[in-house]
Amino acid sequence: MKAIAIRTYGDPEGLVVVDLPTPSPAAGQVLITAEAVGVGGVDAVIRRGTLAAYGFKEGHVPGSEVAGTVAAVGDGVDTSWIGRRVWGFTGTGGGYVEQAVVPVREILPLPDGLSAADAVTLGSSGVVAHYALAHARFAPGEAVLVRGAAGSIGIMTVQLAALGGAAAVAVTTSSAERGARLRHLGATHVLDRAGDGGQDAPAGYDVIIDIVAGQDMPSFFDRLNPNGRMVAVGVVAGPPPADFGTKMIAAFRKSLSFATFSADTVTSADRHAVRSEQFAAAGRGELETVVHELLPLDQAVLAHRKMDAGEVFGRIVLTP
Repeated sequence: MKAIAIRTYGDPEGLVVVDLPTPSPAAGQVLITAEAVGVGGVDAVIRRGTLAAYGFKEGHVPGSEVAGTVAAVGDGVDTSWIGRRVWGFTGTGGGYVEQAVVPVREILPLPDGLSAADAVTLGSSGVVAHYALAHARFAPGEAVLVRGAAGSIGIMTVQLAALGGAAAVAVTTSSAERGARLRHLGATHVLDRAGDGGQDAPAGYDVIIDIVAGQDMPSFFDRLNPNGRMVAVGVVAGPPPADFGTKMIAAFRKSLSFATFSADTVTSADRHAVRSEQFAAAGRGELETVVHELLPLDQAVLAHRKMDAGEVFGRIVLTP
């Protein structure tokens, strides 16, 4: 089968098309014939080599979520799954393939009216957005800032904060056109990447959800209200400086909080419960998924070039 592997870490050109044997599902697994593969920010972080210390090796197949039809099941798996349309989570890799092996505990049936492309755009990002706001103890009436709102996680965070009764939902983004699209999704104020601008934008925020991190992250502590909470859910611009906590200590009397959030700390059952609700809501038109572009699987290099160039609004989806 056709797959995409990382030949060398660094630029998108390090991604190559390879032929791999079609896998057979082991006990507790299913084999999904993929119709759609989500291209996530973490895929780019892994491809760049940023997470090499975590054991990623050359030859790694990136991708964490696929949607398609169950073609076979392993021992101990109900055969009624065969032929059903599902979303599946492959973990930190194994998704950029024509056929993916997924633990049965990590699949979810797709409701009628939800496409495979929409499923891989919402599946992981919606769960991260939901639990990031919960991790920040977000409450109705609070002001929220989403830093790096143009990706799939940011887009879902904007919608969930607005639906949750936020008094204001500010976003940082790179252009007026993106800002207008985010306003359509629930943003009330549009700021530049530094967090400046925005007519009548709040002077401070109770919650900041940060998908970007990078060297500029500490400056956003200045934008938190007393008792404000920042939750980092991504590092698409790389890790923050090692001394980023000094900003919080300097503002000691404001009682600020900082946390990271990874969906790995949420049980599979809880993730599935939220994901199922969100899939149903998207099917009813209550949540909007934003697919930036559909590209063939063998154009993964182009997909990653577009991500690195900051051209993507929403999520690129690969189609095997």
